[in-house]
Amino acid sequence: MPDNKWISWIKELQNLSQCALAYCKDKYDIERFERIREISAEMAAEISDKPLDEIKATFCAGTGYQTPKMDTRSVVFQNGKLLLVQEADGRWALPGGWIDYDHTIRTNAIKEVLEEAGMHVEPLRVIALYDHNMRNGTIYPSNLCSVFVLCRYISGDFQPNLETVSCGFFGPDELPELLAEGKTNLEQIKMCFDAVEDENWKVIFD
Repeated sequence: MPDNKWISWIKELQNLSQCALAYCKDKYDIERFERIREISAEMAAEISDKPLDEIKATFCAGTGYQTPKMDTRSVVFQNGKLLLVQEADGRWALPGGWIDYDHTIRTNAIKEVLEEAGMHVEPLRVIALYDHNMRNGTIYPSNLCSVFVLCRYISGDFQPNLETVSCGFFGPDELPELLAEGKTNLEQIKMCFDAVEDENWKVIFD
C-alpha cells in the first residue's frame, strides 16, 4: 500500500471533481473538472497494479454527489460452521455483493445467499458495519460500508451459477487457505464466529 496521505489526496481530488461536475454549468469549468478527475485516475494507476483503463472505469464512471456505497455479507452458520462460497478464481468469501437499487439490507442478504449458494436464509440481526477501505486493503473512490448480517439457514443446496463454483461450511480450524481478502478476510471471519456465540453481541461499526 502507498502512503495513506497519497490515497487521501487522490480520493479527495476525485470526490471534489465529481461533485463539481454534478452542479457546475459552465462548459469550461466542466472541461477542467473532467481533467482533474482524469488526473486522479492517472495518479491512482501510478501507485497501483491496475491498468489505467480499469482505474478510469472506477474513478470516472460515477455521477452526482458522491456518497458511500453499501454491500452486504451474509453470515450463515450450520452446526457451528460458517458458510463460504468459492469464486471462479478459487478464492473463498462470505456470500454477498452490492445492495441493488431496489433492495434493502435484509432482502439483499437473502438474495445474495440464494444466488451464490442456492440456499434460503432468514436474516436475524446486523453484527457489524465495516468500512471496506479501512478493513479490506483495497481502495474505492468513495467509502464502502459492508453490512454483515447474521442469517439462519432454512433450506437448499449449492446450485451452479454465474458468480461461484462451489460452497461449503467451515469450522474455525478448517478454513480454506485462499480467501478473497478484498471481500472477506480472517479478521472478519473470526468476528463472525465471535458474534454467533455471544448472545449479548454489540454491533461493531466504523
